[in-house]
Amino acid sequence: MTTPRRHPSASGGAGAPDPHAGQPVATAGPPPERAKATLVLIHGRGGSAEDMLPLHRMFALDGLAAVAPQAANHTWYPHSFLSPMEANQPYLDSALRRISAVIDDLVGRGVSSERIAILGFSQGACLTTEFVARNPRRYGAVLGLSGGLIGPPGPPRNYVGSLDDSPVFLGCNDPDPHIPFERVRETEAVLRRMGATVELRRYPGPDHSINEDELEACRALLERLMS
Repeated sequence: MTTPRRHPSASGGAGAPDPHAGQPVATAGPPPERAKATLVLIHGRGGSAEDMLPLHRMFALDGLAAVAPQAANHTWYPHSFLSPMEANQPYLDSALRRISAVIDDLVGRGVSSERIAILGFSQGACLTTEFVARNPRRYGAVLGLSGGLIGPPGPPRNYVGSLDDSPVFLGCNDPDPHIPFERVRETEAVLRRMGATVELRRYPGPDHSINEDELEACRALLERLMS
């Protein structure tokens, strides 16, 4: 599966302190409060929430709800995820708050975090891994496809808290035109240190898309979550 990869130069809401607040959320499947589990789908740069919903259909799991937040102007933050943190503000903090608001809404509707899976692709995978590292708890599954923790190389990643054996799948090509595999390995190490159970798969070749093996790995974790 190849998702759209447009590359706009900047995110929307220029000058706004919270540019992603109030953006729509696409949904599929049953209402989360009546579902066996809920899948939160985080799109990549230049993509959309609607782009991610076909994944829900591909998994074809009865009782799985899906919610997909939309980024302003289709981009969560304007520069590379390897840029200094301040270069991507206020968009990065706004994006993390948006994901937090989606999770908080689900929990407020009676959905345990242990029944919530988060799947992100590309820029969405970077946000997914960064979000769970900053907001550790037991998640049903964390699925990061072609992405890794956000920030420039070098600074220590002293996240506090436990992921409490959350199952994590990380998949990425090597070489990937946007994601250094070294960062994916670093992400694996950090999440393991925080108590997650992590599986990392490296795919040879210069591609930046979601492949069938990744889909099967994600589907297996979702099936286990719903059993």
